[in-house]
Amino acid sequence: MSIVKIITSEQAAHLIMDNSSVCVNGFVMVNAAEELFVAVEDLFLKTGHPRNLKLMYTGSVGDGEERGINHFAHEGLIRETFGAHYGTIRKLSPLILQNKIKAYNIPQGVIIQLYRALGANLPGIITHVGLETFIDPKYEGGKLNSISDEDYVKRIEVDGKDYLYYKNPGKINYALLRGTESDENGNISFKNEGLSLDSLTIAIACKNSGGKVIIQVERMVKNGEINPKDVVIPNILVDYVVVCSDKKHHMQTGGTHFNEDFLLNKTIENNIKKHEKLDIRKIIARRCAMFLNKDIRVLNFGIGIPEIVSQILDEEQIAQNYVTTIESGIIGGIAQKGLDFGVAKYPEAIIDATYQFDFYDGGGIDMAFLGMGECDRYGNINVSKLGNVVTGSGGFIDIAQNSKAVIFTGTFTAGGLEIDITNGKLHIIKEGKNKKFVNDVSQITYAGSYGFNSGQKVYVVTERAVFELCEKGFKLIEIAPGINLEKDILSQMEFMPEISHELKIMDLIIFNDKLMGLNNI
Repeated sequence: MSIVKIITSEQAAHLIMDNSSVCVNGFVMVNAAEELFVAVEDLFLKTGHPRNLKLMYTGSVGDGEERGINHFAHEGLIRETFGAHYGTIRKLSPLILQNKIKAYNIPQGVIIQLYRALGANLPGIITHVGLETFIDPKYEGGKLNSISDEDYVKRIEVDGKDYLYYKNPGKINYALLRGTESDENGNISFKNEGLSLDSLTIAIACKNSGGKVIIQVERMVKNGEINPKDVVIPNILVDYVVVCSDKKHHMQTGGTHFNEDFLLNKTIENNIKKHEKLDIRKIIARRCAMFLNKDIRVLNFGIGIPEIVSQILDEEQIAQNYVTTIESGIIGGIAQKGLDFGVAKYPEAIIDATYQFDFYDGGGIDMAFLGMGECDRYGNINVSKLGNVVTGSGGFIDIAQNSKAVIFTGTFTAGGLEIDITNGKLHIIKEGKNKKFVNDVSQITYAGSYGFNSGQKVYVVTERAVFELCEKGFKLIEIAPGINLEKDILSQMEFMPEISHELKIMDLIIFNDKLMGLNNI
């Protein structure tokens, strides 16, 4: 006989009271409790309740269209969001930009650590993460619009050094989580889940702050059928279990690909691998790969072009020389792209995201490859506020501020950029309509002065130019073969960069439509 309370998703939605705080989990759609999200939305549309919810989350839980947290994007359903990344939750953007809801952006690793602090009954955390960025209260304090009036972040001094104090976001009344199976006592395994993320941390935070933990699973099993070592969330933290009634609500958007015979299958895969056509993203990624050397081992790949760097290492058959890490908890393997971002092929380990960020914040990454939306004259980078879509920082700030070396990547201009490669030379066929090298970025997601003073090695890599962070900003150190310095670079920037006296031409092998031959790295 089952001891845990098994309810339907509709019953779970009815449990949620108006004006309560709801914490959800997921990375894109991996580990997202989609059936529970749908049930809450359906109930609200039918009855107008629950309403005025405070929605808390870490990763960007959504598919960029309808799924995930997009189900909560209704005026009246939520009153506030407290999250790290909004990129795949596009339906929230109008509510935020039109001041319909309060919205806060806190770095992903910081939010996870705040959950841990909440579970341990601590008032908050003190960290350097976020200093001099838009999270810092000397700028925006992580507030995403004018009605967001809560001061979650305070700048303090400890032993003569500046830090940020993040206070706890308040109690979690309900946690909507996802696992694979539950036994009759309510022990939850993640057997078929691509990631465990910070699910355990959230469950502890919710339970210890007096809330209810509701977990969506694929199936129930008898006691004893789950190996105790496979239990991610133990029954002492579980209040209700919902067995998913619609398989499409428990599908993985992405998955982590395992294989017991890793080496054999990698050999087969490399023998049949077809080299993909060289395009603008691969040009940038190939130049990024040339920063690697034998003294670099632990890597991090962000979303977008950085994902392609991992693909390049796989194509060049040198991926085994480095260890991939992703903030979702992945260690080892080949980082995947698009809606599969956050998972990997052939990972060596998958750890709790809580500990992954401990590793990151302590300086464990040798080199990180991250995106670049805008870059300004002071060496600041913006990836969090671009156009009319609220993107947010995600784990970018934690990673960018703490890696020993950072390579920011992106096209030189945006909006219709077209290129051609002929005889190993790059030609601009149509220039992008939007400049990305601007006088002042729209939002500071990475502060150049902070990075320089921290002693980081920092570069920006585009398809036509490479810049290095110096004391006064980014210095131009390389241009692509075939590119005209004045016409294709300086005239496409709002500011005049420092130009190296030893300005180099990028290595020609980057622009040859064949494997680069980096096996000796």
